[in-house]
Amino acid sequence: MKPDTPAPQMTDAGLEAALPVTAYDEHGRPVSRDIAAERPLTLYLDRREIVTLMTLGTQPELLVLGYLRNQGLVRQLSDIAAVQVDWEVEAAAVTTRSGKTDALDEKLHHRVVTTGCGQGTVFGRLQENLRQIRLTPPPLRQSTLYELLGNLRHHNEVYKQAGAVHGCALCRGSDILFFCEDVGRHNAVDAIAGYMWLQDMEGGDKLFYTTGRLTSEMVIKAAQMGIPALLSRSGVTQMGLEMARRTGMILISRAKGKHFLVYNGHERLIYDARPRH
Repeated sequence: MKPDTPAPQMTDAGLEAALPVTAYDEHGRPVSRDIAAERPLTLYLDRREIVTLMTLGTQPELLVLGYLRNQGLVRQLSDIAAVQVDWEVEAAAVTTRSGKTDALDEKLHHRVVTTGCGQGTVFGRLQENLRQIRLTPPPLRQSTLYELLGNLRHHNEVYKQAGAVHGCALCRGSDILFFCEDVGRHNAVDAIAGYMWLQDMEGGDKLFYTTGRLTSEMVIKAAQMGIPALLSRSGVTQMGLEMARRTGMILISRAKGKHFLVYNGHERLIYDARPRH
């Protein structure tokens, strides 16, 4: 954060991502397994109920900050006085310094339920969210992409332990700057957006990785974070591609091992590590 930006007061209420349970196998034998946690967290903005998010609960404060930023409900981090998470009542209370959120009624009125796991939401009109955004992706080397995919194999800890979660990563080149897992990929994106907001971090030289589909919601959120390249091991939707084209975002899917498909921004790739077969 910039020195002159007052930091919001925040709790540190992260919980364990996985919980031990007993299951029974095909022989009727009890086996101990870990499952991913899923907890409701209702977000209140200046005492007004906004949404209930289903989350692992590992980084709730970052999730709340990123959600408010990506939905455009709060414009500046300096507008936020406090983020208080209380799991006893399953709530996150956000207090702004002014006590007034511009055009909140209008934003809440135009709500779109997206295809994100757990039904993500995007407030406002989808087209208007991207009208002012034009990205300029730096060149991306194929060799860097392969190196990044190799580095990502060392993450996804909750998925390896318990499954049932999505992972997202903020990357610069092949370096992973921040990795987050949650029950919905949109939650993981929002947590990373909250991290970038607190760090006063620009997105222009970054790449965003997700294990989930590249939907319109994912493209919108990455574009709002100023990130010009979006990478997934999963597929692409038609509206996700359309919005990537409008913003100039590099869109890469089915990225696993040496295979990938560039749906937008092919001209920005430097093919310096073509597979032999």
